[in-house]
Amino acid sequence: MRVQSLTLAAACAALLAPAALPAAEFRFAQEPVAWREGDVRAADLLAKVRDCVQISRGRYRSDDGMPANIPVCGTRDAVFWKSDMDIDCDGQTGPRCNRRSDPLFSSLTAYQQSDGRYLSAERLPYIVVPSVSRIWNHREHGVRGGAVAAVVYRDRVQYAVVGDVGPHDIIGEASYATAKGLGITPDPRGGGTPSGVTYIVFKDSQVKPIEDHAAAVATGQRLARMFVKSK
Repeated sequence: MRVQSLTLAAACAALLAPAALPAAEFRFAQEPVAWREGDVRAADLLAKVRDCVQISRGRYRSDDGMPANIPVCGTRDAVFWKSDMDIDCDGQTGPRCNRRSDPLFSSLTAYQQSDGRYLSAERLPYIVVPSVSRIWNHREHGVRGGAVAAVVYRDRVQYAVVGDVGPHDIIGEASYATAKGLGITPDPRGGGTPSGVTYIVFKDSQVKPIEDHAAAVATGQRLARMFVKSK
């Protein structure tokens, strides 16, 4: 079950008027993988994160009511975790992400585009990090809005940015576009996958503007090559 992201601007959500909804219901269908990005193999990235040196003080849940058994791990160059993927459809309203398709839809994301609008979960591959807590402070490990991530699922690698902030005790969420790129069903009602996703965030990386996905891919490929070659 998807858990709604808690954005930095969540306190303002109640003041926003509901957006107009399409008259017709939208039906999700299995969508093809949009692309396979980069030349770094999933197997090579996974080999570098086989062992976990835990950097979080505690562990996270994958969803409400689940055991807290997911640590955040770290290397010299990256932080990573292995979990499920819930679908974040928040941000700009579109045909696939809106209040009709997603009962937990929020028009806000923690970070904004260069034009001041919130991110588009439909178009921009991004991941969600937990809000700062005693469990883990992502900022202390070089992770901020726009940080570049390599998201690995089976034999696929999708580059994304850190684009939203979620609950303080839950981890494992990414945008509609991230799921679609990995061949994971992106339906916010029943999509996602219960396990098998690895999120690798490169420390002190940042894409500006945050919505420039081509820049995220270029930066991600460069950092991924360095990461797999590091000792």
